[in-house]
Amino acid sequence: MPAPGRSGGDGMSEELRRSPLHERHVALGAKFAAFGGWEMPLEYAGGGVLREHAAVREGVGVFDVSHLGKARVSGPGAADFVNACLTNDLGRIAPGQAQYTLCCAADGGVVDDLIAYLHADDHVLLVPNAANTAEVVRRLAAAAPPGVTVTDEHEAHAVLAVQGPRSAEVLAGLGLPTGHDYMSFAVAPLDGAGASGATGVVCRTGYTGEHGYELVVRAGDAPAVWDALLKAGGAADARPCGLAARDTLRTEMGYPLHGQDLSAEITPVQARCGWAVGWSKPAFWGREALAAEKAAGPRRQLWGLRSTDRGIPRPHMAVHLPGGARAGEVTSGTFSPTLRVGIGLALLDTAAGLAEGDPVEVDVRGRRSTMTVVKPPFVTPSVR
Repeated sequence: MPAPGRSGGDGMSEELRRSPLHERHVALGAKFAAFGGWEMPLEYAGGGVLREHAAVREGVGVFDVSHLGKARVSGPGAADFVNACLTNDLGRIAPGQAQYTLCCAADGGVVDDLIAYLHADDHVLLVPNAANTAEVVRRLAAAAPPGVTVTDEHEAHAVLAVQGPRSAEVLAGLGLPTGHDYMSFAVAPLDGAGASGATGVVCRTGYTGEHGYELVVRAGDAPAVWDALLKAGGAADARPCGLAARDTLRTEMGYPLHGQDLSAEITPVQARCGWAVGWSKPAFWGREALAAEKAAGPRRQLWGLRSTDRGIPRPHMAVHLPGGARAGEVTSGTFSPTLRVGIGLALLDTAAGLAEGDPVEVDVRGRRSTMTVVKPPFVTPSVR
């Protein structure tokens, strides 16, 4: 998902896709922005980034993330096929579990990062980023063996994220399952969530670092489920949250964003995502290039930056050694609502010899701002 570009709802291009919850967001006074070809809520009236961020860290926030892609791979050997294409090892998980993985090009660059939900040996649901869904589907479909089908279901389903220490309380109030482990999922009836006779997938995943869930439901059921979640969340002070808060929350956790911290030019080895690579697998896209880079050592690596003054790092700002040469570039940056300081992620040149705790200077609009090299996360989330 690319970084949000600010835009007013009335001035949004008609070519952008809209969530099935769009009218709900309009009624809540949302400010909209373009995200990967979709018109999505950036923040809500009466809330704003700081309040929405705090709701997730302290209570519960409800996000519409229906812009995320949905692709289904089905047929005999579907799981084995996906495993031979994407980086992580699906053999490490069982049906009913989910896995973070990457789709890489032959040179090791990242086409997209995504979540794979293993339903069965012949059924895998993939959730890519909005802007990259079509390309991921194209690559998989082109490589699929006879009998395996890859279906783009991008607009057929909505995804609602319920995140925060009190998220289980909200779901339990609707009769939805909450006891499954992190990175697992359950298919459950949505009768208590306002969608009688329908089912949805309740996933113990998220992009905030907090205890949370993501609900994959049919697009037509989304409005009823959204309404039920906000009503059930009343006692927990649940707040609708936009994608601006989603970005500050993920940055505090040091989670990478495709298009900034991962890209066709930034490999998993450089972005410290080697843990999502099944190095012992015999095959996956980009294996040879990534193995060579790992063996040689990357020329640059992703680190966290924490401001020691009032500077706020932003993407593409240059990072320098104190009083000296350029040592890298900021890839993501924001003001941390939790820490009340500027934080960011940066690709730093290995040759610069920087390590955790070292000072650096970031060129913030022509002024050198002092920051410290750190290892994310920047904050400690609630127990998952």
